[in-house]
Amino acid sequence: MTQRAEFATVRDRLAVDDVVTAYAVAVDDGDWTAYRRLFTADGRADYRSAGGIEGEAERVAGWLAESLALFAMRQHLIVNRQVRFGILEQDTGDTARVRADYLNPMRFAGPGGAAAPDLVCGGRYDFGLLRTEDGWRLREVVVQEKWRRLPERDPAAVGD
Repeated sequence: MTQRAEFATVRDRLAVDDVVTAYAVAVDDGDWTAYRRLFTADGRADYRSAGGIEGEAERVAGWLAESLALFAMRQHLIVNRQVRFGILEQDTGDTARVRADYLNPMRFAGPGGAAAPDLVCGGRYDFGLLRTEDGWRLREVVVQEKWRRLPERDPAAVGD
C-alpha cells in the first residue's frame, strides 16, 4: 500500500469515527436535527432489541425524542470500534461498517434530582455508512442491547 492510500484510509477512518461520535452526542443531547443530518436520505435505524422501533431515520428520531424525554441525563460510551471499508457494487460509492460496544447510563427525570434512580444498559451497535457528496453518512444503525440494569426498588416502599 502506498503512503497516499494509507493516508486516505486513516482520513476515512477518522471521518467515520467522527460520525459515530456525532451520533452518540446527538442522542445524548437530544439534538434530533443533528441526528437526522447524520443519515442518508434512505437511512434507517433499528432499536427493536432495546424495546424500540425500526424504520427510517426521520420516524425513529421522533420516537427517540419522545422516549428519551423520560431521562434528564443520557451518556453513550461507544468503545471497541471495529471499522471495515468496502466498495459498493459497480463502484457507486465507498462503504464502511462499524461494530462497536456501548455502555449507556441514563438518569430519570423528575423529583429527586441527583438521587433519582438510574437505568444502565449495554450492548453492541452495528453502523453501516456510505460516503456521499456531503461526506460519510449513516445508512443504517442496528442496536443489539445485551443487558439492562433497572433501578432497584426502595426496600421501604416494598414493605408499605
